[in-house]
Amino acid sequence: MSGAPAIADNALPSLVKEAAAVLSRATSAAEVLSAHDMAATIYDAAKRAARLAKAKRAHDELINATYRVQADSLEIESLAKSRLAKEYDAARPAGAEKGGRPKTVPDGNGFTAEEVGLTRKQVHEARQMRDAIEHDPGIVRRALDQMLAERVEPTRAALKRELPRANLRAAVGTDSATAAERGNNLYQTPPEAMRALLSLTRFSPRVWEPACGRGAISRMLEDAGYEVELSDLVDYGTADRFGEVQRVENFLSTAPRSDDPDRPDIVTNPPYGADLNAFVAHALRVHRPRRMVLLLNLNFLCGFDDPNRCFAMDECPPRTIYVFTRRLPMMHRDGWEGPEASSRMNTAWFSWELDEATGSYDADGHRDTAIVRIDWKTFEGAKPCGPLKAGEALARPKPAAPGIGLSWDQPDNPRGRILAKLGSVEVGAVFPDPDAKGCTWSFWLGTITGPHHKARSIDAAKAAITKLFAERTGLAVVK
Repeated sequence: MSGAPAIADNALPSLVKEAAAVLSRATSAAEVLSAHDMAATIYDAAKRAARLAKAKRAHDELINATYRVQADSLEIESLAKSRLAKEYDAARPAGAEKGGRPKTVPDGNGFTAEEVGLTRKQVHEARQMRDAIEHDPGIVRRALDQMLAERVEPTRAALKRELPRANLRAAVGTDSATAAERGNNLYQTPPEAMRALLSLTRFSPRVWEPACGRGAISRMLEDAGYEVELSDLVDYGTADRFGEVQRVENFLSTAPRSDDPDRPDIVTNPPYGADLNAFVAHALRVHRPRRMVLLLNLNFLCGFDDPNRCFAMDECPPRTIYVFTRRLPMMHRDGWEGPEASSRMNTAWFSWELDEATGSYDADGHRDTAIVRIDWKTFEGAKPCGPLKAGEALARPKPAAPGIGLSWDQPDNPRGRILAKLGSVEVGAVFPDPDAKGCTWSFWLGTITGPHHKARSIDAAKAAITKLFAERTGLAVVK
């Protein structure tokens, strides 16, 4: 452990401000070095404080405050390194090769690169930091803010990993954009996500899209035969197929309409950010839809310190979470015309189902959320299942036969898929094609096998799924 002086935790924020002030008024390498050393000392003290707070199971607010001090000191340290790299290069003789012996820094203070305290490796990293900051002055702050938002400890190693990602996010216009650039935070849902959902799930005939944006979800719902109700916090002028224009309203302020006793199901890609947890909890507490399906970051599974998140995941657990094994195509912000990129976000459809007999989203009294892995490419040629009939109950898992056996759950719809289930776990499906001979089928227990396979008949498809189930699990199947 280094011999750095002990610093009281409550003094760290003021010391960060002091180090920032020293750097802002620095006019020589010596002053830059002083700011760098101050920031490094504060960072080390904050890091020790954070580790101690976690060991003592301190409240998250205390740990987060310490993380902020670490981030602020890292920003000062990074800016100082950038300036020291400039001083180092200014001190080197013209035409000197990399690694050559530097001369005195030309500011009259007599500092050499060795006295600045940079090894050859650190000089290389400082130059990289300088180049990154010169190209994008706000990149370090954005990278640190991203770590704080994700509750990742802002360490030097983490910052080094995050900088290239922050640079990529700046290039493709995602979460590194400024508030002005992000505008209304509209990131339209890719059709691949909806195609998979509509192949796996049926809804009541009327569906509400409360964050409709420009209609990426609602158009595909309508094409599948649903009547869609539209609303959004922002007036996009989006209309349904009958020309009815969206309502403009804050979902968090909405309540069920007294003149509408039949609650619509809810399907949406909710706005991410500070209001996400409240959005989900409000839907479950106030509107209580029979079925609600939301496209969420897979990280929504985690977290324990937000009451709304805990309500949605613990008190009203989702029935099924369809996890995309292959990341969805990038959801670029509305109006983005820059380069395209692949997504870094892992997403899933979270599906809640209300048991109307008990009035609970956790009818069984225990958390029995099914995790189903799906590949959106599997559903590229699939047809939507279509709406439930008016008054038709949501499909419930049928008990498996004694022993190891698959049950077959077919909705009352000629185009509906026939699910292969082991108890309540879906392992595959047959997709009848009423417009052509034969059908297609898919099996997704463990991992997805790929696009739909063709079969001459439904019985042949069921036999193929049963055979593959036995091969994958090594279990004897009871027919």
